[in-house]
Amino acid sequence: MQTSDSNYWKPTDQNLYTGNGSQDSHFSVQTPDLAHNSSSSVSFSPDGSPVILQDAHFYSPEENVDDLRLRLSEIESMLGTDQEFEESFDVSSSWSGNKTNLSDEEYRMMSDIVARGDLKQGLLACAKAVADNNTLTAERLISMVRPLVSVSGEPVQRLGAYMLEGLVARLSSSGSFIYKALKCKEPTSNELFSYMLLLYEACPYFKFGYLSANGAIAEATKNEDRIHIIDFQIAQGGQWVTLIQALAARPGGPPSLRITGIDDSRNAFARGGGLNIVGQRLAKLAEMCGVPFEFHGVLVSGTDIEAEHLRVQPGEALAVNCAFVLHHIPDESVDPHNHRDRLLRLIKSLSPKVVTLVEQEANVNTAKFFHRFQEAFSYYSAMFESIDATLPRDHKERINVEQHCLAGEIVNILACEGLDREERHEVLGKWKSRFTMAGFSPYPLSSYVNATIKKLLENYCDKYRLEERDGALFLGWMNRDLVSSCAWR
Repeated sequence: MQTSDSNYWKPTDQNLYTGNGSQDSHFSVQTPDLAHNSSSSVSFSPDGSPVILQDAHFYSPEENVDDLRLRLSEIESMLGTDQEFEESFDVSSSWSGNKTNLSDEEYRMMSDIVARGDLKQGLLACAKAVADNNTLTAERLISMVRPLVSVSGEPVQRLGAYMLEGLVARLSSSGSFIYKALKCKEPTSNELFSYMLLLYEACPYFKFGYLSANGAIAEATKNEDRIHIIDFQIAQGGQWVTLIQALAARPGGPPSLRITGIDDSRNAFARGGGLNIVGQRLAKLAEMCGVPFEFHGVLVSGTDIEAEHLRVQPGEALAVNCAFVLHHIPDESVDPHNHRDRLLRLIKSLSPKVVTLVEQEANVNTAKFFHRFQEAFSYYSAMFESIDATLPRDHKERINVEQHCLAGEIVNILACEGLDREERHEVLGKWKSRFTMAGFSPYPLSSYVNATIKKLLENYCDKYRLEERDGALFLGWMNRDLVSSCAWR
């Protein structure tokens, strides 16, 4: 799933913060309401801002890297204000002079698409040219479609703006460089935190994922006195707030809880410091709730995890949490070591009571580029539409939310390959195959969890839907699945 600073799906909890959410803010806790979970929040680390190339300039591999750096500097200077950022996408120059390198048939087709304002077909035509390595045609098509996109427009126009920049980066053979180096107007940690919270509250996808995972863990360990949770990407640790509160309310008293939180150093920016911050916050909450607690932070990349990092002890009930993280781990299509399957075998060797899996329901891992583009368009169209249902067009922070929490992920999917492509989502059917090959069996989800999530969705637009099938829960927008959740043992 890439470097952890591009993880858009990691949680924090609003209960841990007041004020602006900085690490020095006053710590507060609210009484848990698992039926509604209305007080929790989330944080997601950004991939960086989108590639803002107003006038498409395509670099050949032979061009000097200093020229590219100069271009990036020019791009960054364009983003002085939010208005300038919007205007950088709203290109009003005429496309009528772009017939060069297009056949008469292609030109007529694109002229008709642009005249109709059919952005989806225009984007697909651009992607097809890129997939066919027809660079000159792709350049012209992109310049014709560009006037149809806008980061302040309809959901498809906003998505189109970021997808076009992914195509531009791919054509320039600089996708990886741009993805890593271009951090235009990177916000402060407090600003980023506010964007993360806003996205979390606007859409139920993240609450769904963490509620369902916590429910499976609580069910599997309900009779245990010693519980050890291994979280393979803990970020700010907010997923565990409601679980600690629920454990505190157990009849007969709470069990002891030990959490091993794994993360790498690049999440420190969004978190406001090292993993010790997570441990301190959760320890203070556990103390207030009367739950015996221990925290062990492991600062290491997911590809480098070994059994000795995890400190599993005899006599404790082990639960492993893999929420929105495994698609970051390279598989056999990227690395001959196949860290994705190696990690699953490692987890199985620990004999856990339960393993939770929450992932985006998209097939962009090994798909050919054009099919990957189509899948990304379908997936993120639903995401942008769902944001539109909650955040008004004139919401002053909506552009920042989409730019810093989603755009970098889109650019990475479209512009990067090999190890540089860190967003490698798979659908649940493929995850099932991997878990089965590693020796796991499905663990049924509790009906109480399903009822809790249904109650949660009552607070959101009625276009969200929840389905249970094949032993898993799926949360979607209209007819598109977006997040799946299941458990294994």
